[in-house]
Amino acid sequence: MHIHILGICGTFMGGVAALAREAGHKVTGCDAGVYPPMSDQLRALGIELIEGFSADQMSLKPDMYVIGNVVSRARLPDGTPKFPLMEAILDAGAPYTSGPQWLAEHVLQGRHVLAVAGTHGKTTTTSMLAWILEHAGLQPGFLVGGVPLNFGVSARLGGGAAVRSAQVKEEPAQRAGDTERNAQPPHLPLFVIEADEYDTAFFDKRSKFVHYRPRTAVLNNLEFDHADIFDNLAAIERQFHHLVRTVPANGRVVVNGLEESLTRVLHQGCWSEVRSFGSAVSDFVAEGDASDFAVLQGVREVARVTWGLSGVHNQLNALAAIAAAEHVGVPPAVAAEALGQFQNVKRRMEVRGSVRSITVVDDFAHHPTAIRTTVDGLRKQLDQATPDGAARQRILAVFEPRSNTMKLGAMKAQLPWSLENADLAFCHAAGLGWDAAEALAPMGSRAQVAHSIDDLLTQVLAHAREGDTLLCMSNGGFGNVHQRLLDALAA
Repeated sequence: MHIHILGICGTFMGGVAALAREAGHKVTGCDAGVYPPMSDQLRALGIELIEGFSADQMSLKPDMYVIGNVVSRARLPDGTPKFPLMEAILDAGAPYTSGPQWLAEHVLQGRHVLAVAGTHGKTTTTSMLAWILEHAGLQPGFLVGGVPLNFGVSARLGGGAAVRSAQVKEEPAQRAGDTERNAQPPHLPLFVIEADEYDTAFFDKRSKFVHYRPRTAVLNNLEFDHADIFDNLAAIERQFHHLVRTVPANGRVVVNGLEESLTRVLHQGCWSEVRSFGSAVSDFVAEGDASDFAVLQGVREVARVTWGLSGVHNQLNALAAIAAAEHVGVPPAVAAEALGQFQNVKRRMEVRGSVRSITVVDDFAHHPTAIRTTVDGLRKQLDQATPDGAARQRILAVFEPRSNTMKLGAMKAQLPWSLENADLAFCHAAGLGWDAAEALAPMGSRAQVAHSIDDLLTQVLAHAREGDTLLCMSNGGFGNVHQRLLDALAA
């Protein structure tokens, strides 16, 4: 089959392209401003990329056009279509489908799907779960909205058949205790997928994740987000319940016991086994510091996680991954052993370099809650590493409100709260429809606003000093601010 993908350079659609190519399909694609890193990965796979959405791509005559949700029926100010190729596809009556639908029909069918949903932590938790299953010898396929460093790729098909490793088979009873009777030994090939609640395509406004039909579903957390497509939190909760409806009776729903929103989702109806994590009365509880903690089931310690990650959010992500892995036969002790070797994901607290004892860190945080948990986790990590009597290491938060939700200003009032533990904050405010300086006014002189990357660099460099950590947070390229900071510091 020859598929032509519209919007191929997004992390999800690029992953679909890589999976299709690995499965033996001919894959071509197009996007506006064909851009790395996905463009480099796809070209390395031999996938032809075309710049733009011109109608002359109809001459490729693929068997199916796969449409990314970047594509719409929008028109430019002069009245011409923004996506002429889509208009030509519709006019010709050519076959087309969405990325999630194509994935469901051609990759996920016949597999035990483990789907990780949530407002925050999807990419990290999906990567953790895939690595746990890999460590246990189960050879999972996966599609992640980032690049897990343990694998070096964002997507793969995985083993052709379910495989159980010796360590999973030998000691499940003594490691997992009575909960082992609830585990689902894998009888189907496994596939781990980051399950996004964003809409599927311009012609299918359901959330992407309803296409995946998981047997194991992780509901990591749930807050209001995506203000461009959801009116309120209740609308997102409804979509999460649509996901719950697709989990079979012998499946498992892994849910964050700390989230009232998820409690409301389950109260709408649940027909599967439920395993909770996070709260004091959950099935899976963490006891201890986020970098070294025991995993409890009831009052009994079943595993211990000692790793290089920090922050309560990552501790919760780990519990979710452990609970999901147990459902396919991996004892918590084996999962914890894997997490001890987990290397995180690119752009998740990724140290980009250090110059004159000033460290530049890159992170994907963009929602206020994610910004706060990232800053708080770094604050705790730095404080623990600071010798008694030494000066406190400063955090300079460098960020841009780039997501559609943040651009609309739906959560601007939460920004001072999210940056509470940063010593200084520098906001790149280009393209916003609201006043960032006004929103950050409660921070007083601790916050500055710039309307260009050049001005932002000037502000940060004027305040950076030896021992500082420059924490750059954005869900986009951020004008390559990380490298530009390093280059300027070196100069």
